Amino acid sequence: MIAANLPDVDVLVFASSTPAISFRRGWTHGIVAQIVLPIALTAVVFAVERLWTLRASGRQRTAPPLSIGWLLALSYIGICSHVFLDYLNNYGVRLLAPLDWRWFYGDAVFIVDPWLWLSLAAGVWLSLRRHATGPARGALLFTLCYTLAMLLSARAARDVVIRTWTETRGQAPLSLMVGPRPMTPLTRDVIVDAGDRYETATFSWLGPTVTFDRGSVPKNDTLPPVRLARGADPMRHFLTWSRFPFWIVTHTADGDQVTVGDMRFAGIGALRFAGRAARFTATVTVPSQQSSGAAFATP
Repeated sequence: MIAANLPDVDVLVFASSTPAISFRRGWTHGIVAQIVLPIALTAVVFAVERLWTLRASGRQRTAPPLSIGWLLALSYIGICSHVFLDYLNNYGVRLLAPLDWRWFYGDAVFIVDPWLWLSLAAGVWLSLRRHATGPARGALLFTLCYTLAMLLSARAARDVVIRTWTETRGQAPLSLMVGPRPMTPLTRDVIVDAGDRYETATFSWLGPTVTFDRGSVPKNDTLPPVRLARGADPMRHFLTWSRFPFWIVTHTADGDQVTVGDMRFAGIGALRFAGRAARFTATVTVPSQQSSGAAFATP
């Protein structure tokens, strides 16, 4: 239990002034942490066990002796499985940190997949009720098969979307996401980077079909206020994490208010409310650029 949650010790960043969005899923999830944390946890548990044994000297020992090998193996399983599960969703994880700070995305399983939770919960409940390990083992087997199927589905769906986009637009997309939905494993949300804008679509294995939404979301990344705002700390931290950033500029009496969001968390389906409904955003105000004679659109 401790090993499986140890990488999330980085939540302590919320108690500091460091922006969590640029820090999390980095140092404690990267390759160095995957090697070092299991060893550190094993050392701590072994030290606590030895201290406990010394204090209990003279009493009859009822617990089996501690196996360093098994303890280390379980620590590696717990920590590495945590990182792998983080990789599966579209939030991403920096697997090679601190050697390389790139984000990696599985785009396979929703960040809180109800089918995984329900199957595991049912396995535990039935095992406790029947006093048998069979249901728990069955639930674990289903979880492994479901995860593998979703990984394969994500890769195959991505290929279908790339082929469809290339056939209809004449060129491959700059980048894209074919991400999972929470309740429908056969349907996925699509985001395509089309250069100066993002286009969205719905992918379904019932066909399969790729249905593109009407309209698009402009990036607005070349607007003068955006270029000026990029250097601000909140923007730099946000862009460290962002995968599909888009910008909104609003003219105010105090200057140009610049907001950056990420298409992954901007809405549902066609993302019709991109920018206004985004839950992950950063905003700064820069001196107004209207006086420079530059013309640019605002929402």
